[in-house]
Amino acid sequence: MRIGLTYDLRSEYLARGYTEDETAEFDREETIDAIDATLQRLGHETDRVGNALQLVERLAAGRRWDLVFNIAEGMIGIGREAQIPALLDAYEIPYTFSDPLVMSLTLHKGMTKRVIRDAGVPTCDFTVVEHPDETAQVRFGPPYFVKPVAEGTGKGVSPKSIVRRRKDLPEACRLLIETYRQPVLVERFLPGREFTTAVIGTGRQAEVLGTMEVLLLAAAEPQVYSYHNKENFEALVRYRLVQPADDPLVAAVEDIALRAWRVLGCRDAGRLDLRCDKRGRPQFIEVNPLAGLHPEHSDLPIICGLVGVSFERLIARILASAGQRVLPLKTRPDPCA
Repeated sequence: MRIGLTYDLRSEYLARGYTEDETAEFDREETIDAIDATLQRLGHETDRVGNALQLVERLAAGRRWDLVFNIAEGMIGIGREAQIPALLDAYEIPYTFSDPLVMSLTLHKGMTKRVIRDAGVPTCDFTVVEHPDETAQVRFGPPYFVKPVAEGTGKGVSPKSIVRRRKDLPEACRLLIETYRQPVLVERFLPGREFTTAVIGTGRQAEVLGTMEVLLLAAAEPQVYSYHNKENFEALVRYRLVQPADDPLVAAVEDIALRAWRVLGCRDAGRLDLRCDKRGRPQFIEVNPLAGLHPEHSDLPIICGLVGVSFERLIARILASAGQRVLPLKTRPDPCA
């Protein structure tokens, strides 16, 4: 297949004056190199396209592909992860990972949890706060956990995210609202074990690849899988593969993860985060349907490595799932013809 690659390269945005925090979710050159080389080893012709604006230029110039391997996070707006999928849908070009609806929904953690809760998937008490004054209406008690409603990679998450007194909640929300210019998700703090589950496939064909427990080491920021801990995971975090056959709790975690994946309509591959409440019951935290794919540093490939799935095999399985949506170019009309 002729495969285009869409992505947001961190170095390009840094060169344009964006900050380290603003570009935290974007990819390094080695990630793009690894995906490109793997696709070529699998026998495909690749074309590096780049970000949404670069994609617009290529589409307008008449460039087409059998499939686009899309890992672009987008820069502007809560619907930013949906921008490239929406463009590709308009041109009837298939792509990896989820569609615009799912990408918009799942980036907004509050909306995601509303859908999850309505579907009966366990998730802790929560509310979305747009102004610090609204914290007076929070119906559950402390301790709380606060974070931006539409960020990834642990942005805005630190030990200060744990708010142990109700009177401190307005100020904690105010700081995040002003810093990230978006509402804040306020959840009941979950003090128990934390897990990340990898899922591969779409719909009824989706299956769990594996689950790892996130264990914070002594030097880590305590009780929170923060941006700092994620960025320095080699020294601060240990990832332990856990098996449902060895621990009934892991079986419950994986059941919740797979149910959430299917309820939300996620496609091809991704990961879900869960944490246990004070009674040890696993709760859905969030889903990442556009998970990082750095071969060594991203959670999804790390889980694959723990279960013996190579990076090449992971990419091949993503393509196999997305490939079911591919039609030969000659059977697809060009919307601009």
